[in-house]
This record gives sequence, structure tokens and C-alpha cells, in this order.
Amino acid sequence: MSEITTIGLDLAKNTFHVVGCDARGKAIRRKMLKRAQVTAYFANLPACLVGMEACAGAPFWARQLRGLGHEVRLIPPQHVKAYVRGNKNDYNDARAIAEAVRRPDMRFVAVKTTTQQDTQALHRLREARVAERTALCNQLRGLLAEYGIVLPQGAGQLRRQLPSLLEDSENGLSGDFRLLLSQGYRQLQELDGHIDFYTGRLKHHARHNEAVGRLQTVPGFGPVVASVFHAAVGDGQGFRRGRDVSAALGLVPRQHSSGGKTVLLGISKRGDRYLRSLLVHGARAVVRQAGRRDDRLGRWIRRLQATRGFNRTVVALANKLARIGWAILRHETVYRPA
Repeated sequence: MSEITTIGLDLAKNTFHVVGCDARGKAIRRKMLKRAQVTAYFANLPACLVGMEACAGAPFWARQLRGLGHEVRLIPPQHVKAYVRGNKNDYNDARAIAEAVRRPDMRFVAVKTTTQQDTQALHRLREARVAERTALCNQLRGLLAEYGIVLPQGAGQLRRQLPSLLEDSENGLSGDFRLLLSQGYRQLQELDGHIDFYTGRLKHHARHNEAVGRLQTVPGFGPVVASVFHAAVGDGQGFRRGRDVSAALGLVPRQHSSGGKTVLLGISKRGDRYLRSLLVHGARAVVRQAGRRDDRLGRWIRRLQATRGFNRTVVALANKLARIGWAILRHETVYRPA
């Protein structure tokens, strides 16, 4: 009987589907497993190559199966679709994964450590609270405008002026609306507290993580950007070159070529939207201060801005910063202005 050398594992919340293939790629075993059965099943198998889609729960199971001696590779879900045969079902998905993981030119996703996942969870919670605060501020400003009170934009302006608006008895606000406004102000203070807590944890992590500290030597990389970049890229070994990092973050041009004619469009905007936006914000701050820089990066920014404009320069610099960040993690060095 042929021995299983490759397994495609289709992940789910409660039910997992396994397709095992031999050295020739022929499917020789199909099995459905409950969550509680997965570890014991793979513990009784000889060491083999296991493929999974890079989805929710995949890093956990990858670490579990690696601990049992298996080689585990995570595949971007969009790269698996081309190998699905027949109708969409869990066994066909697992069979497609088993076929895709054997391809020599397949691109894989690095397995995140628990530390990386902890940092990403922290960023996701912080991002959600920031979005809630922005929505609340916009809502309160809109409601105040209905009463003829127009405040400048920004959470800081709202935070400073709300107490005086609540105390001013001559501004025409009704008692009922003052009560609602007071509740909104307390909600804003609570969100500020949550965001301050998450930001404090990020800064603590940045101070005690050597790799994050090295990233902060890069222009535009503060504690928040450096920590989320490290959580996404890890030690840089999952990428062959800096351009692959930029491509994974959607900071390279989309291409539409045919008949030997190459057409480059705007950036692809694939991958981690949150990290991409932080890199762009950091790059924007660096471009605005480029006139004060007398190093090679400052001269490059000024030349590019003179010919391509501010916004394109910002995106180009975000691309460059992503590559620099990868090089610092990969080669364990720091940024040295030239």
C-alpha cells in the first residue's frame, strides 16, 4: 500500500477534511475529523508535508502539527482556487490544497508565532476602538450642527469644547439633548481610556523587543508602525526580497499587459490594509520634513516630488520604507542614513 507523503487539510470551526496523497500525487485517503480528533490523528501519521489555507486558526494548527514532526506550509486562499476540480465541497478543497502545496513555484505564507499573533490582536483591538471614536466624534459634531453649533474637525477640538457646551445654559440646547450629549462625552472618555491602554501596551512592547527597536531607526517608523510591521513580517525569512514585502502589502503597481505592451496602473492595494495605511501615514510625515534632511533619502524625496508630485512621492516612499524595514529584520541591522 502506498504511503502518504502529502496531506491537504481543509480547516473549519468544528469539522476538518483531510485528503492524503502518495509520492505520485494520487489521492489515497479521505477522512473527516472533529476538532478534538485532529491532533491524535496526525500524531499517528508518519512525518509528511501538510498544506493548509492561510485562514483563521491556521497559524495555531501549523504550530501544533510542526510539533508532531510534520512539515507545514500555509497557502494564500486565492492561489488554491485554480486547483479545485468539480463542484465546491470540503473534500475537493482539501484535494486542491494537497495539489497546490506540492507546486515548486507556489508562494507560501510564513507561520506566525504566538508573539506575532499577540501583537496583531493588540493592533486589531486598538484599530477598532479608534474607528469607534472617530464615528462617535462625527456623530456628535453632526448632532450639534443641527442645533446651530458647528465645531472644528478633530477629536481634540470636540474633547475640549464639550464640557463648556454642557455648562453653558445660554446656548439653546434642550435638557434632553444635554443629557444625551453628556452620555456621549462619557463614552468618548471611555474610548480614550481604551485607546490609551492599547497604545501603552504597544509602546511597552516596542521598548522590550529588540527587533522593533531596530525598526524604529527607520524614518517614519514609530512604535505603532514598527510593532505591526514586525508582527506581519517576523524575521523577514518568509520573503525572498524586499519587493516581495511591498507586493504583499499592496504597494506595487498593478499590471495589465497584453501583446507585448506593458501597462502599469495604480498600486494593487492587496494584503494588510491596516499596515499599508500606517506606512503611508509615516511616509507622508517624512515627505513633509524632507526639506530639513540633507541625506540621500531626503535628496531622493525632493527629486521625486519635483517631478511626480506629493501624493505619488508618499506612496513611493512607503514602498521604499517597507523594503528597508524588511532588510533590517532579515539582516538584523539598523538604518544608517547615507
